[in-house]
Parts: sequence; C-alpha cells; structure tokens
Amino acid sequence: MKNKMTLKREIFQGIEAVLFDLDGTLVDSMWMWENIDREYLRHFGIELPEDLQVLVQGMSFSETAVYFKERFLIPDSVEDIKAEWNRMAWDKYSNEVPLKEGVLTFLENLKNEGILMGIATSNSKELVELVIAKLGVLEYFGSIRTSCEVAKGKPSPDIYLLVAEDLKAKAANCLVFEDIIQGIQAGKSAGMKVCGVYDKYSEGDTDKKKELSDYYIHSYLELIG
Repeated sequence: MKNKMTLKREIFQGIEAVLFDLDGTLVDSMWMWENIDREYLRHFGIELPEDLQVLVQGMSFSETAVYFKERFLIPDSVEDIKAEWNRMAWDKYSNEVPLKEGVLTFLENLKNEGILMGIATSNSKELVELVIAKLGVLEYFGSIRTSCEVAKGKPSPDIYLLVAEDLKAKAANCLVFEDIIQGIQAGKSAGMKVCGVYDKYSEGDTDKKKELSDYYIHSYLELIG
C-alpha cells in the first residue's frame, strides 16, 4: 500500500509542482560553506569577515565568485575561483552531506501523488548533480537548474520561474521549499506559495522566515501520514 500524504492545512490543494532549494532545504550542507570560505581566504592571507555569509546568501555560485574577486582582490579568474570551490567541496558532498530528515519519503509521496518536482539552487551544477545522484534522488526531479543559468540569483524570482517553465507548471500552482530569507523572497516574488524549512544554520532567522512564508516546517515528516 502506498503511503498517503497528509495535506497539512491543505497546502497541496491545487499544487502541480513542488520546487526545492538544495542546500539547507533538501540536504544538510550549510555548515560546510563557512569552513570552505575561511580556508579559501586563508590561502590569500585574509581572515574571514563576520558579515560575509550573510552578504552572499542567495547569490549564485558565479555571483559569489565575482563578489569574492572584487571584495578581496583575488588574482584568480572567476572560473578558477569556482573550480577551486568545487574541488574543496567535492569530498564533503560525496561523503559527509546527508538528506534532511524525511526528504526521501516525502519525495516518494509527491511522486505517488503525481506532483512534479524541480530543484532551484544557488550552488554549482557540478555539486548539485553529484550530491543528488550520490543520495539516490536524481530520478525524482524533472528540472534541475542553478542561479548561474539566469540573470540574477535569489531573492530575484528568475530561478524559480525557470524551473516552473521547465515543468510547464503555472507559478500560482507551485509550492517552494526554502531555508533562507532570500530564497523565500524569491519564491514569493515568483508568485508561488512558499514553505519555510528549519535549518540550524539559519536558526536565528526563524521568526522572519515564518513571517515571510505561507507555511513552515521543522521536518518533512510533518507532511507525511
């Protein structure tokens, strides 16, 4: 017998596509990026600024590389910066990054209900494809896009509108899952419903995330009957 999805507060009524951010939303990975940024800047004798993580949230992988190059006067090209970040993160995404609680069961329930799924991430194409294949969830997604493929990263709505277009779903019939304020703003700006997702990394923003979102969960298990 197939598991039946609990339509918590009827949030899936009229929904034809569910769109996910990746880091902090589908996978537990936000913890590693501050360490990577610290190690990367140390190569150039630069201490990690306290405001850096907040300022780059929502930026695409390419936008972040441009920001690093301009702010810290990094001599390497933007492409070389991105390649180095991919190299530094590769082993962690291969071996240390898990799915968040309840994700696999939730994806299976969405599939059983005939709801389309897509990923809209600020991460690099290489890393998103690596981790979702490694974790065995690649088959669930009809569209996987990165913010490098659109004009602007989050909080602009571009990436979510692109994934919805790929899935041939109307924005009003899409539900976005996001863990950061900029991502929630992107989903809302796209005219979509948004469910905020708890993540330890952004725990300090919980009240603001709840305020901006239509719904909020600590775990995907809350959505499964």
